[in-house]
Amino acid sequence: MYELILVRYGELGLKGKNKSQFINRLVLNIKRGIKGLAPREVISTWGRIWVPVRDDLDQTIERLQQVFGIYSVSPVIKVEKNLSAIQEAALKVLHDALPQGGSFKVETRRPDKTFPMLSPEHTIQVEIRSEGAFVYGQVIPCAKGLPVGSSGRAVLMLSGGIDSPVAGWMAMKRGVTIEAVHFHSFPFTSERAKQKVIDLCQVLALWGGKIRLHVVHFTEIQKAIRQNCREEYGITIMRRMMFRLAERIAAENKAFAIYTGESVGQVASQTLESMYTINQVTNMPVLRPLVGMDKEEIIKISQSIKAFDISIRPYEDCCTIFLPDYPKIRPRLEEAIMMEEKLDVEALIREALEKTEVLEIIQEEIIS
Repeated sequence: MYELILVRYGELGLKGKNKSQFINRLVLNIKRGIKGLAPREVISTWGRIWVPVRDDLDQTIERLQQVFGIYSVSPVIKVEKNLSAIQEAALKVLHDALPQGGSFKVETRRPDKTFPMLSPEHTIQVEIRSEGAFVYGQVIPCAKGLPVGSSGRAVLMLSGGIDSPVAGWMAMKRGVTIEAVHFHSFPFTSERAKQKVIDLCQVLALWGGKIRLHVVHFTEIQKAIRQNCREEYGITIMRRMMFRLAERIAAENKAFAIYTGESVGQVASQTLESMYTINQVTNMPVLRPLVGMDKEEIIKISQSIKAFDISIRPYEDCCTIFLPDYPKIRPRLEEAIMMEEKLDVEALIREALEKTEVLEIIQEEIIS
């Protein structure tokens, strides 16, 4: 019955002279999002995007709901601009929406003011445009935000826990392309822990289209920290090394910020004093979209994007091994710097980067 899906975009309509760039990016992301379904042409007209429907209406809507930048969608019947055709289509939409009968609301929009009569009195929802009349009865909410790729590139420090995938999802919602960075300390962390992170990237790829995952060899760095630094400062020094590595990977991949899943006060390394001491190793912006959230709020988003069940798999990451009984919750910058003088920081970073494995994850496909 339905021939088209009407795609609405929200804040993109406010982008002024740059509006067309955002819309073009959204069209590309829609094409990517429905790839694998029946081929069709995505149509962009003034103020609207249209996706033709084959025999896959439900699948197409489900895919569109995972494309950032779309505010809502509606299955649409397109008819000629005459009253009888509009009435017939409206009856079809009404029967589809209310097969057992019931009350309904009438709404009509008429951007085409050349239509030679007043808006129909009894319809579901009608848009009369220069291309024709479009009748629909559903408005299905979507992901909103900005199209991924419209706001530049950043690295995401992806631990494998609950928080960092949510931070990555929120970055993509603002149009950011993500380069995921995971610190792997084999054999202290298992291959199952690495697979967990790959699976999380596959979840994020459903929203972002493609995630490049940098699996950084972190074993020698953790061993050096354990051997040369005071135990209570282990997490602080480890995070400082991670930020150095993330900054190098960002620079190599034309990324301009570092995203983390940190929330103030959640763990020892996320006090303000810790964040200050750790941040000093990078001049790159560090963005923390979860900074004001509590765990319950973060878990709710994690569950909604279907990352939670993966995140809670019981495989340790490098942030949980060698965890001291009493980590320093208010580390001093000068003490951290003094302890790092015992490390060959540059050599450790160089070795970690040389042994880094890069995977490209396109939804359920993995390319080494």
